[in-house]
Amino acid sequence: MNAPWRPTTRDPFVGFVCDEPTAETIRNIAGELGWAPEKVNKGGLRNAVQTLSVAASPQILFVDLSESGDPLNDINALAEVCEPGTVVIAAGQVNDVRLYRDLVASGIQDYLLKPLSPDLLREAFATAQALLNAPKPVDLGVERPHCSIAVIGTRGGVGASTIATSLAWLISEKHARATALLDLDVHFGTAALALDLEPGRGLTDAIENPSRIDGLFIERAMVRAGERLAILSAEAPINAPLISDGSAFYQLQEEMRAAFECTITDLPRAMLVNHPHLMSEVQVAVIVTELTLAAARDTIRILAWLKQNASQAQPFVLANKVHGAAPLEISRKDFENSIERKVDVLLNFDQKLAAQAAKLGKTLAEAGKGSKTIAPLLPLATRLLSVTDGFEEAPAKGGKAKPQDGAKQGGSLLGKFADLKAMMPKRAPKA
Repeated sequence: MNAPWRPTTRDPFVGFVCDEPTAETIRNIAGELGWAPEKVNKGGLRNAVQTLSVAASPQILFVDLSESGDPLNDINALAEVCEPGTVVIAAGQVNDVRLYRDLVASGIQDYLLKPLSPDLLREAFATAQALLNAPKPVDLGVERPHCSIAVIGTRGGVGASTIATSLAWLISEKHARATALLDLDVHFGTAALALDLEPGRGLTDAIENPSRIDGLFIERAMVRAGERLAILSAEAPINAPLISDGSAFYQLQEEMRAAFECTITDLPRAMLVNHPHLMSEVQVAVIVTELTLAAARDTIRILAWLKQNASQAQPFVLANKVHGAAPLEISRKDFENSIERKVDVLLNFDQKLAAQAAKLGKTLAEAGKGSKTIAPLLPLATRLLSVTDGFEEAPAKGGKAKPQDGAKQGGSLLGKFADLKAMMPKRAPKA
């Protein structure tokens, strides 16, 4: 992943093998290359996973798959504990071109057939060294401040997680920024699901052991979703609550700021109540809502909360799942009158595109490339980055809207809607 990972001290080479003849062959070649022969360990892939879960990964890693019943799944387990930038060479006894292709597609550099040929092993190590020593591209651009964006849904089901994953994909792909997506719905988060990934245990481990959170933890816990996109999500068991004072979430944000150019936090609205400090460093808050009475009420409340508790965060209001042909519970004009500002972005409801994205395991933005439905998200991503980079002071804000004719009629829906702002502060305090 092309992200500014924090550097760690790594051994140039470590090997994990299943038998003595293989170990001896590797020790001989390692000695020729100036590597320590004692770095060749017995135990194969299982030992590699156990060892690297508590130790830094080497620059070049050799793993023996001979004792693995399911090489592909086991390599994926290795990927969860192996740090980015490690070149992995595997060996095994299965001579199958499909297995070779699948292993290479999963991220290993080469697969060698046992018994090992010394010449092929030298060639594989030489290729690995060439990859490590290849010149890195020089970034000639100016240094940019870290981009921190929170996506908050006003109601359950408005599509905040869909918007968060799409913005993360757009910023990583279209704007080429190393991006972290942090899904803080610990029990029911969908970030990994939307990208057809296993969430891993990184987020739950962080909550249970906040003291473990550091740069190395971030490298191992993040699940790679693309060349410049990584996510941290969870599907914690719902039969056991995870108790946290919020310090783990805050530490995760801190470490992500050091490791990535942009952090997008999918922030459940309850987090504003329980852990308000999570918004202290956020530059932009995308409020995802719908054109309904309840959503209008909660948009007002969240905007007021941001003004009082996170005044540095510039708000953007995105109305999602707007049915073009169907009658709306509230018109856009009346909605804007109530919240006393313009809706920045409006996305139409597109069931066909949503179903296609789910089937493909892709974000809505990626599945709908070229679609009119997601077209407004592209300029939104650009505007968000303009704010965080300091080029745009604030999103365009509408002035206080005038009441529409008939808006304050006694018992009508529009009457209640227009009076929401005035009604809220007047509620009697509880005894």
